[in-house]
Amino acid sequence: MCDSAEKLFSRCTRATRIGLAVLALLVPSERTLALEPQEILIIANGHIAESVEIARYYCQAREVPKANILSLPLGPKLSETISRRDYERLLVEPIREEFDTRQLIGKIKCLLTVYGVPIKVGPRGALTEQADARQKLQAVAEQVKTKVEQLKQDGSTPSSDYEQANRQLTQLQGAIARIDGGQSHASVDSELSMVLFDSYELYQWQPNALKKNADDFLGLASRTLMVSRLDGPGETIARGLVDKAMAAEKAGLRGTACIDSRGIQGKSLYAQYDQSLRDLAMFIREETDLPVQEEQTGTLFAPGTCPGAALYCGWYSLTKYVDAFDFVEGAIGYHIASFEAANLRDPNSSQWCPAMLKDGITATLGPVAEPYLHAFPDPRAFFEELWEGLCLVEAYYHTNPLNSWQLVLIGDPLYRPFKKPS
Repeated sequence: MCDSAEKLFSRCTRATRIGLAVLALLVPSERTLALEPQEILIIANGHIAESVEIARYYCQAREVPKANILSLPLGPKLSETISRRDYERLLVEPIREEFDTRQLIGKIKCLLTVYGVPIKVGPRGALTEQADARQKLQAVAEQVKTKVEQLKQDGSTPSSDYEQANRQLTQLQGAIARIDGGQSHASVDSELSMVLFDSYELYQWQPNALKKNADDFLGLASRTLMVSRLDGPGETIARGLVDKAMAAEKAGLRGTACIDSRGIQGKSLYAQYDQSLRDLAMFIREETDLPVQEEQTGTLFAPGTCPGAALYCGWYSLTKYVDAFDFVEGAIGYHIASFEAANLRDPNSSQWCPAMLKDGITATLGPVAEPYLHAFPDPRAFFEELWEGLCLVEAYYHTNPLNSWQLVLIGDPLYRPFKKPS
């Protein structure tokens, strides 16, 4: 399980703790201020011309200072994955140096990665200093595994005994996986949210300190960076995300909200997310002037049945995109399912993120691996934040539960589809 913010904070150095406390006192309202262009640092791959060109194009389009482009030597090959070692050496170290040299802490709130920057970071190595502990855990796990198998075969065994033993086995296997480096891979962008932290455990996830109503223990949020990405199946699509966002801001986002729930009832997490989809449809009907089209069964929207789609949220068709949508300029949406951004740059992929980007969506999000359901933003909360006037990256980080994990946000971070008067 993830550490609490307080435990994470305790692993920081004494100097960092003091600095965070001072920042919290000096800028208590920092999180409430809207993101500005000068608060974005763009990360480009200096070995790929298209990557640098997109970074420069974004600066021109959004009036971001050209000095806010950090061009890094990430290799001439268009690679989606970077090793953990190279991630630390080629991304973390130069970004931290940039913040230190230019004194950017508190001035830069958002990183924008662009086409050419790797999307996935590999796992860390095994914790060799815990080899003895692993050996002991493995021995106990073998014993418990034998017990579980015996209880399973014994028809007279109470189910509670079997379930208890199985839970114990799962916990032991999780502890072994943690030592081995299992579940320490992530999306590059989610990991970069914590690039300014001195240290944190690379196992599963960490809580997002920017999440709305999250505990901000002595200013942890001031070190958490928002991260968005301009990327997709080709540099033309990546660049076009900016053009479509700005066009929609100018004309106003109009179209249909397409919400695909499944009619799940009960108290499970699946039922909670399904209820949030239904609540989202109700919210849009009551609070906005956008028409709503709903699918409330286990069947997905059929191909071609959602013309003029401006908003979309639904589930669960694992890596099998259904082309139901004619996305309008500025459309925002995401599909709740695993691995939907695993091959983000593949134009032939049937995963939802690359397929929707190819079909014309302007902003989306998805996981590069198995994220587990609780990693997704709550549907109603995410779109409600957008409707209240937040920009894309703010809405995402106000509702994103976890960092150092699997999700990636694709789109212009400054895109504000429902801008409200100041």
